[in-house]
Amino acid sequence: MQFLHHEEAGAERLTIEGEAYRYLFKVRRLRREDTIHLRNLRDDRLYNYRIGSLDRRRADIVLESVRELRIAPRRFLRLYWCLIDPKSVEKSLPSLNEIGVGEIRFLRCERSQRNFRLDLDRLRRILINSSQQCGRSVMMRLEEGGRLVELPSIDPDAYLLDFSERKLPCDAGIESLVIGPEGGFTDEERTRFPDARIVGFDTPTVLRSESAACAAASRILL
Repeated sequence: MQFLHHEEAGAERLTIEGEAYRYLFKVRRLRREDTIHLRNLRDDRLYNYRIGSLDRRRADIVLESVRELRIAPRRFLRLYWCLIDPKSVEKSLPSLNEIGVGEIRFLRCERSQRNFRLDLDRLRRILINSSQQCGRSVMMRLEEGGRLVELPSIDPDAYLLDFSERKLPCDAGIESLVIGPEGGFTDEERTRFPDARIVGFDTPTVLRSESAACAAASRILL
């Protein structure tokens, strides 16, 4: 773990208890002389605390030093992800966060199942846990709403990831990319995008939506 997220990181004194206490002192086995690194994920500061007092259920910590340390992707990528099973999204989200995706906007399309509902608060908690592990200090943005057929008029620079002879380039030229649902896009949805903005992978296999999202993000960002 690179840091611990705490909403009040930056305060002179804080108390660590509950799950955070168990992880730091039961799993990581921190000792009284160890430094605890905290972030609030609202600024780029890393707050370093020393342990003031420690008992079997809680630790009181005292701010010792602060430094600016921004850990953020060098490139920006927005994924427009047509809604799939939220459980699949949850499993893929940590990987997309580590890769460096800047924003995900979940869209409805013709082949998205209507009964799927996202819990954005839960997804943000997953992002916080992922950021603690990978060190990322700039949170990925999550938004929900809108329909795929409306997207070209809203973001005319967006590319569509589909089956295409035009391969997805391995560079920073793409900033917005649409990932389809299980079952892919309809013909009507495809015709909304110019041929020059429809790209694909150089593979004969069919990727799941979450696999395509991770593969595309890796190709563009890493």
